Amino acid sequence: MFIDSARIYLKAGNGGNGAVSFHREKYVAAGGPDGGDGGKGGDILFVVDQGSRTLADFRYKTHYKAEFGEDGSASNCSGHGGEDLIIKVPSGTIIKDGETGRILADLTKVGQKTIIAKGGRGGKGNQHFATPTRQVPNFAKSGNPGDEKWVMLELKLLADVGLIGYPNVGKSTILSRVSAAKPKIADYHFTTIEPNLGVVILDAGVSFAMADIPGLIEGAHEGIGLGHEFLKHVERTKLLIHVVDIASVEGRDPLNDFELINSELNEYNPKLAKKPQVIAANKMDLSEAKDNLERFTRQVEERGYRVFPVSAATGAGLRELMYFAAEMLQSIPDTVLFDDKKEETVYTAEEGKPFEIHKENNTFVVTGKWINKIVGSTNFTDYESLQYFQRTIKKKGIIDALESMGINEGDTVKLDDFEFDYVR
Repeated sequence: MFIDSARIYLKAGNGGNGAVSFHREKYVAAGGPDGGDGGKGGDILFVVDQGSRTLADFRYKTHYKAEFGEDGSASNCSGHGGEDLIIKVPSGTIIKDGETGRILADLTKVGQKTIIAKGGRGGKGNQHFATPTRQVPNFAKSGNPGDEKWVMLELKLLADVGLIGYPNVGKSTILSRVSAAKPKIADYHFTTIEPNLGVVILDAGVSFAMADIPGLIEGAHEGIGLGHEFLKHVERTKLLIHVVDIASVEGRDPLNDFELINSELNEYNPKLAKKPQVIAANKMDLSEAKDNLERFTRQVEERGYRVFPVSAATGAGLRELMYFAAEMLQSIPDTVLFDDKKEETVYTAEEGKPFEIHKENNTFVVTGKWINKIVGSTNFTDYESLQYFQRTIKKKGIIDALESMGINEGDTVKLDDFEFDYVR
C-alpha cells in the first residue's frame, strides 16, 4: 500500500532533575553540597532511509517518545542523558507543524537528518546554589520538559519528470515502455490510483526518474478525484510530459483536455503551471489521430510547446521523446520546496504565556508549564528555597495579576499541587 501522508505525535525526553545532597564521610561532620545535575532528555531526529518507500508504518504507530534524562545524584554525579529517538522516513518527506502547517524540514537526500523535537535540559543540582551567605542550599532545579508536538508527514515523490494528463490517456503504458516499472494497466478510468516511479536509462550515465501521476480531472485542485493527493507529487518534478489522447478515443477534445489540466495545475499552485512542459500526443497508431494532430500541434506550438507524436502501444516516438527530456533536464535547476538556508527554523518548545489564572469558587488557580517547573524546583520546607520561590513569582508578575483580579487576604492560591493563603 502506498501511503504518502501521516500525522504523528512527538514527545522529546524531559531533562532529569538536579539532586539535593551534601557530602558525607567519616570525620567530616558537615560537608558541602554535592548534588549532581540531571541529564539532558533525548532528542527526536528524522533521517532519510534508502530502504523506505512509503509512510505506511506511521499508520500503525502514531506516538513517538524519546528517553528522559536521569536525575542527578550524590557526589556530584550527573544523570545520564536520554537516548535520542531516530525515526526513518523516505526521500522526499516534508515535515510540517501539525498546528500551524509551517514546514519544519524537507528531507531529500539519503542520510540527511534533522532534529524536530529537542530534549529538555537537565536541572542543576544544589552544588550550584552555594554562596558565602547560603552554604547549605536545600533545593535544586528540576529538568526542563522536552518538546512535544503533532507533526504532519507528507511524501512528495522525487522524480525528475512527471507524466500528467487525463485518466486513460496512456501514461502508465508509456512508463512501462521506457522503464522497468510495472504499473497496473487496464482500459478504464483510474486504473492508476497511486503514483508509480520508474527510472529511464538511455545511455551510460544518462538516466532520470519519471513518475506516472494518477489521472487529473477538472476540479482536481479542489480535491475532486483525490486531486490534492495526486497534485502534490507534481511539485518536485523539474519537467512535465503532458500526455494527451490525440485520437479522441473517448470523444474528448485533446486541446480542451490540455487546457483544463493546466488550469488545474495553476489553481492548485501557480508554480506548477510554469514548469517546463513537453507534449506527448499519444495513440498515433489509431487512424483518427492524424486529423487531430495537425490542428492540435499548430495551436500549442504557437504558445511555445514542443509536441511529440507517440504511440505507447507500439513504442513509436518514445525514444525521441525521452532523449529530448534528458536534454532539457540538463538546463533545468532542481526544484526547492523549502530552503532552510533562507528560512531559519528554531526547534524549541514554545513556552507561550508563562502562566494563566482562573478562579474556581474562592480559589485562584495558576497554571502553565513555567508554574509546574518552579513548583517542582522548590523545597517548601526550606526557608531559603521558599524565599526564592516568593521572589520569583512576584518578579514574574503573578502577584500583580492576582491583585488585578481582585484577590483578598485569606483567599486560596493554587499553583500546580501547591496551595497557600494569600497574605498582603
